[in-house]
Amino acid sequence: YGNTGLRFLGGAPIGCINLSGIPNKMPNMTIAIACDHAGLGLKTVLVEELKNREFEVIDLGTNSSDSVDYPDFGYAMAEAIGDGRAERGVLVCGSGIGISIAANRHPAVRAALIHDALGAKMARQHNDANVICFGGRMIGEDVANDCLSIFLDTPFEGGRHARRVGKLSNPA
Repeated sequence: YGNTGLRFLGGAPIGCINLSGIPNKMPNMTIAIACDHAGLGLKTVLVEELKNREFEVIDLGTNSSDSVDYPDFGYAMAEAIGDGRAERGVLVCGSGIGISIAANRHPAVRAALIHDALGAKMARQHNDANVICFGGRMIGEDVANDCLSIFLDTPFEGGRHARRVGKLSNPA
């Protein structure tokens, strides 16, 4: 766009803060969020962003820098999705890899490890991801906030993707 250095994705600039402008969220959407010790700093920032956007937040920990096991927190967030306490989830560990693997073991979870705006958009549009995962040591706070906003504001396209997404929970 001109000489600003911004790229655009679907009409929204990539890499800018507050890409979505006016919050466009499902009424009363509840978001479960969890992390291990390596993700605590980023989780704290993301909880603040979610609350600023008036989402209901279920914070499943950890709330300490003491070493913990990421699978325990991935499983806890997956259970919140599975039992209907939350519609979407956010997970953070050091790399984002381990906690996303843990969450994806639950059949109700479609967790996507995200590093950029395009990934956040495609995870929702094509894969109907209901959990976004970040590496607290891998992504900056501003980019993570942008990705979270895109993830929460982007609808699933359905259509040809619906059949494929259905197979994720029902491997045959």
